[in-house]
Amino acid sequence: MTAEQFIASKASEAVKALYNVEFAAANMQVGVTRKDFEGDYTLVVFPLLRISHAAPAATGQAIGEWLVANCPEFAAFNAVQGFLNLSLSNVYWQETFAAIAADKDFGQLPSTGRRVMVEFSSPNTNKPLHLGHIRNNLLGASVSNLLKAAGDEVIKTTLVNDRGVHICKSMYAWQKRFDGATPESTGKKGDHLVGDCYVEFAKMEKENPAVLDDVHEMLVKWEEGDPAVRELWQMMNQWVFDGFEQTYKALGITFDKTYYEHETYLLGKELVQKGLDMGVFVKDPDGSVWCDLTADGLDRKLLLRSDGTSVYMTQDLGTAERRFAEYKLDSHVYVVGDEQNYHFQVLKLVLGKLGFDWAEQIFHLSYGMVELPEGKMKSREGTVVDADDLIEKMYQEAKATSEESGKLEGMPEEDKERLYHMIGLGALKYFILKVDPKKKMLFNPKESIDFNGNTGPFIQYTHARIQSILRKYFDGGSTPVTPPEFSAGERPAKSDWAGAELSAKEIMLVKLLASYPQKVAEAAASYSPAILANYSYELAKEFNQYYHDTPILKEPDQKLLQMRLSLIETLASVLRKAMAVLGIELPDRM
Repeated sequence: MTAEQFIASKASEAVKALYNVEFAAANMQVGVTRKDFEGDYTLVVFPLLRISHAAPAATGQAIGEWLVANCPEFAAFNAVQGFLNLSLSNVYWQETFAAIAADKDFGQLPSTGRRVMVEFSSPNTNKPLHLGHIRNNLLGASVSNLLKAAGDEVIKTTLVNDRGVHICKSMYAWQKRFDGATPESTGKKGDHLVGDCYVEFAKMEKENPAVLDDVHEMLVKWEEGDPAVRELWQMMNQWVFDGFEQTYKALGITFDKTYYEHETYLLGKELVQKGLDMGVFVKDPDGSVWCDLTADGLDRKLLLRSDGTSVYMTQDLGTAERRFAEYKLDSHVYVVGDEQNYHFQVLKLVLGKLGFDWAEQIFHLSYGMVELPEGKMKSREGTVVDADDLIEKMYQEAKATSEESGKLEGMPEEDKERLYHMIGLGALKYFILKVDPKKKMLFNPKESIDFNGNTGPFIQYTHARIQSILRKYFDGGSTPVTPPEFSAGERPAKSDWAGAELSAKEIMLVKLLASYPQKVAEAAASYSPAILANYSYELAKEFNQYYHDTPILKEPDQKLLQMRLSLIETLASVLRKAMAVLGIELPDRM
């Protein structure tokens, strides 16, 4: 129960006691008190005036007096016109903290019964993953985790674009310019080698535009099933798949289901015929099929070329229908950049015209592009920031920064290496996910690795600091592990610190902890991991201020000491949960 729900229930009791009238708690209006007024939460009194038959201030005064007199959870109140500002007591915050500390599943919301598919990544097999793909993958994975935390059943999926003109361009360049090169012979990851072929083709096309005709001829042969073309296609695609898998593993990305365009690009043809039969699509004299969306404020949309071949929209229509039928989905989230806003607007409209009620359950998580200080990236010109290179750069930055601190002396080299990767990836993921998905972002590796400010390493360091305090208390710091008393979510029982008075700073921390489930719900509803990222930063920042002002281990009062130990471990646990949603690990030592 949230603080707002608790206050509403008690206010409902007050109304019943004072006026002998039932007023449902669900109809009470409670919010956080404005900063320029004293109090924690504010009850809006105006809806109760028809029951009290008194002035707003008098009604608020009466309810406030009853709450303070009858409920130990209320410490004080002040009635300002139609608003009753309430201050919750130390008793309330002690009970709230005890409930959080005892709940091993704190932050996991009840099951919604909804089944949601999230499609993300969906790369082309003509180049390695780059910085733009990283934002897509991190958003897709973290949104999937968010929806799970909010109680949904989630299916993570990707659609690999492994056919088409762009794929044939890399194949053609390899044939003409790469002299049988392989990942083994060049020592390159397969996706990097194929990406080199794609860049090389752009140069070839500038030298001789006619090579594009050869590429189209190759595509025709592919569609006809030409053995030589298909064999080359399978070989080069496998190089790319192997390369993708390494990058996904480094980022911690997994999928429950992978679709391939060569298996799905014909799926929508039956739906196109259905639309013709229904009269919602039209066939032009040249044989091409269109959907007229001018009445919807758009234009005519091509669904089938005059030669009968599919377009992207045809494929997406068929794939969506297949997925909703196979998985009985309640919702489908597409994580795709904002340059495809029009495409998904059309997809929903066309599916709706075909009579699919679930078309409204399609959601396009449209996100802004990632840019560099020097501007946009261009794959065909080879000016992208390669994902593998960026991951390595983040590792090197984390290693250099950690070694400069000089705090890892005595740590085994293997543990150091794991820590450097953890910090580097934490910096990368947090820097990208703390930005609202709708916004474009400028990526700066140096800024992301900073151990101060709103960064992943700052939150990681906060967690390591808490673990250090716990080690010092339990074993003098000799064992860098979470003490047994605090493992698996077990903490000192409330009886060890019952009655320990919480300070104002401790109440602030409990308030923040208590808001975590609401933050999960809010972030999931808006498909925005940034909400949870910035919540984690606020929690870490508040702890560090508390730690600076509070001598935790020097506290002579054993009840206070046990309460504070339990408080900081609970805080560390919530940080771990929140950051795990973002795919970020928190180390025990830094």
